[in-house]
Amino acid sequence: MAYTFALRPSKAAMFSWDTPAPFMLPLTAQGADIDGLGHTNNTVYVQWCEQVAWAHSHRLGLGIDDYRRLDRAMAIRSASYDYLLPTFEGERLTLGTWLAGGDGRLSMRRHFQLVRDDDGATVMRGHWDLVCIELGSGKPKRMPAEFVAAYVQPK
Repeated sequence: MAYTFALRPSKAAMFSWDTPAPFMLPLTAQGADIDGLGHTNNTVYVQWCEQVAWAHSHRLGLGIDDYRRLDRAMAIRSASYDYLLPTFEGERLTLGTWLAGGDGRLSMRRHFQLVRDDDGATVMRGHWDLVCIELGSGKPKRMPAEFVAAYVQPK
């Protein structure tokens, strides 16, 4: 997968982010994202989190090809999402992500914050607890130096 995102001109930099400088992905809720209750389905937020996480990893210099070459991946051990407000078709949103709490060996945490562009309201917060695994076995394995450099000590 290739990810290239340009942040559209918006007030995103002025939002009340939970961290000083999140990696940001602009989004717009589409018709296919809307469920029978007329708002963005919660599973779409989860998909958006995956998209922004991969885009951020690419920005930090690690993509799926690197994961395969190194026979390592950061796997989700647990995920938590707090859905605070609904979003609707056509709404412009910005999803921020950042890394925190990496131990440099096996684990780290990725945070998410989804903000509505019109008023800066936070509509969702979440986090993933991640563990480094060996792709070949699926077992936990120490992070390679490339992971530590990109994820634990990001540029």
